[in-house]
Amino acid sequence: MAEITAAAVKELRDRSGAGMMDCKKALTESGGDIEAATDWLRAKGLAAAQKKSSRTAAEGLVGVSVAGTKGVAVEVNSETDFVAKNDQFQDFVRTVAQIALDKGAADADALASETYPSGGTVSEKLVANIATIGENQTLRRVAHVSVGQGVVVPYVHNAAAPGLGKIGVLVALEGDAPADVLEPLGKQIAMHIAAAFPLALSSADIDPALLERERGIAAEKAAESGKPAEIVAKMVDGAVAKYAKENALLSQLFVMDNKTPVADVVAKAAKEAGKSITLKSYVRFQLGEGIEKEVSDFAAEVAAAAGI
Repeated sequence: MAEITAAAVKELRDRSGAGMMDCKKALTESGGDIEAATDWLRAKGLAAAQKKSSRTAAEGLVGVSVAGTKGVAVEVNSETDFVAKNDQFQDFVRTVAQIALDKGAADADALASETYPSGGTVSEKLVANIATIGENQTLRRVAHVSVGQGVVVPYVHNAAAPGLGKIGVLVALEGDAPADVLEPLGKQIAMHIAAAFPLALSSADIDPALLERERGIAAEKAAESGKPAEIVAKMVDGAVAKYAKENALLSQLFVMDNKTPVADVVAKAAKEAGKSITLKSYVRFQLGEGIEKEVSDFAAEVAAAAGI
């Protein structure tokens, strides 16, 4: 049997919001696997579906940059939050976002090979920053959005500096409505995206693997009801449909009133403007999303360094 450490229990508790003893039991049942333990807690109704996604663990900055009908988001990671407040690091993230926008670099590797304004490549500048700042840094990801006609609206939640923060959002609104209609609408939708964490634009766009995982969790819950198989099947289908609806941007309830689907908010704005408006796409980058941060015992590290 895998050893269940206090650090693992704490991590699961932070991810799920479940009680400590429930977390320990979940880890025991799942052989110490954090993901499996999270699913176990959810199947038992002891954890929220998306709690783990809002508790990410990595440092650095997300940068967003927009020019007319196109926009880009980049993420650059560092080891500590202290570096994220460094002017040199912030300038690098800001510059890299602009390079990605200008050059259309499709991914982090392509962006790393682009020319940096002060000379050399983005990759070489990053290496130089690591040497002068004294901490490892990584150019992690890039995402673009664009429209043929309309606007791309940027938003950074709790910005550390203009265009830089821990959650960056881009909203692409296609249509012939004027900018004074599209801009405030895009800003409100971007704020919704930052808060509501949609998994995809529509339910049809949600990763099938996520839906299958949800189906397994729902099936385990429904099986415990003791109801006939045909009723259990309907319960599972209903649970998966609910999950898809609650996690697709267009069908989520708008956070501004918590009752109107986002698709209806867009349709209403188009009707009032007498123009076409389509929510074409979006990007939401949350710093460290999907990265597991190593949990260290600081006291043990000090003792080891001192040879105690």
